[in-house]
Amino acid sequence: MASDPEQPALTSIGKSSGEIGNENEPLLSRVQHSDNYSVVAAILPFLFPALGGLLYGYDIGATSCATISVQSATSSGVSWYDLSSVDVGLITSGSLYGALLGSLLAFNVADFLGRRKELILSALFYLIGAIITAVSPNLPVMVVGRVIFGIGIGLAMHAAPMYIAETAPCQIRGQLISLKEFFIVLGMVAGYGIGSLLVDVLAGWRYIYSASVPLAIVMGIGMCWLSESPRWILLRAIQGKGNMQDLKENAILCLRRLRGPAFQDCAPAEVDEMLAELSFVGEEKEGSIRELFRGKCLKALVIGTGLVLFQQITGQPSVLYYAASIFQSAGFSAASDATRVSILLGVLKLIMTGVAVLVIDRLGRRPLLLGGVSGIVISLFLLGSYYLFLDNVWIVAVVALLLYVGSYQLSFGPIGWLMISEIFPLRLRGRGLSIAVLVNFGANALVTFAFSPLKDLLGAAILFYAFGVIAVISLGFIFFVVPETKGLTLEEIEATCL
Repeated sequence: MASDPEQPALTSIGKSSGEIGNENEPLLSRVQHSDNYSVVAAILPFLFPALGGLLYGYDIGATSCATISVQSATSSGVSWYDLSSVDVGLITSGSLYGALLGSLLAFNVADFLGRRKELILSALFYLIGAIITAVSPNLPVMVVGRVIFGIGIGLAMHAAPMYIAETAPCQIRGQLISLKEFFIVLGMVAGYGIGSLLVDVLAGWRYIYSASVPLAIVMGIGMCWLSESPRWILLRAIQGKGNMQDLKENAILCLRRLRGPAFQDCAPAEVDEMLAELSFVGEEKEGSIRELFRGKCLKALVIGTGLVLFQQITGQPSVLYYAASIFQSAGFSAASDATRVSILLGVLKLIMTGVAVLVIDRLGRRPLLLGGVSGIVISLFLLGSYYLFLDNVWIVAVVALLLYVGSYQLSFGPIGWLMISEIFPLRLRGRGLSIAVLVNFGANALVTFAFSPLKDLLGAAILFYAFGVIAVISLGFIFFVVPETKGLTLEEIEATCL
């Protein structure tokens, strides 16, 4: 059993610093024993949704090896191995475009289905996509499988942070959602590792992709076993989409299952508190699309989409492109093998994400964002300087690369996903988060697509300097716009931070 002895007073958030300020704002009552929770009981409601992130990360790592395998004349096991750069691009980006489709699908069905059913649907897309990709007889079928798998990614990256945020105790919500980022990175490392073992095996790419199948099955079975989000159930209750008493009793039952034995007696009072807070912040009204672009919903949209946009346009997909060449300049023997370099960076990502998980609910979101993005700024200007006039000092490039990876995993990596799961009002959380996920994948695709042409046009040095300037702008955005949400319930965030 655990509790947070230092719950902050509930007041408004200052516009310039994000700190708690105006004491004239109304306070939300807090049931004292609602802080009780079982850490053991919180594991499974986190673990099965987080498998969606693990599968997403695995796909990133696995595809880098699978594309090598499928192009091999000796080990591909197919007659269509002679692929053009466009063909390889379709295989690589198929899941990304599928994720965009999944985000669009989530916008329309997420609030109707609920978080749990959306994750079950995601597991089904993962399963079907992995099977089709693994057994594909030709390139078009393989690309279709990649797109279907990508739809599962889009749904999982939309629903998993929502489900974890709405079911986790507020004292460890930041740790659990950040741990989902840890699972994404863990999946990348697993993908690189399994891929490197199977890349030279006959038809190895089929085995690489089929490794996703058992994980998708476990995720689907686990989500069928878990309870629905109590907050989603209560939202339907206060919006008149069912019998109030029946839905309230269902929410109590779900909350007891999700929080464990330590919460059995507290659940009814917690549900009453949730209902009161949802009524206080005006969740009785069903959210419209137009409302997303007004008032506090617009502010939440600016915060959420701004964070995930800066997450991508500060160079995250591009910096790692130079990893192999930077390690080659440093003279490392593994530099000729991009897979080994990726594993090395993946381990660093794991370590730094683990650090973020341990400290995020102690230090808060803003300090990690401001500190981590400051490290990103320094690393980008160092990389620009290396390619402009320090090309003989390889240690500068290596330090800059490691600093970038570490700083990103302390800040934008986990906290971007965390904030978009916290900041939207409940009745618009499904649609708001789907827009944020769409912006994330769209910006990723745009930066990835534009990187090579911009590099040829501007040169690596100017491009990294440009990313550095954007990172400085993102620091200003974080300082003036992004609030601190540490220790607050989701209802308190809506009442005081927006």
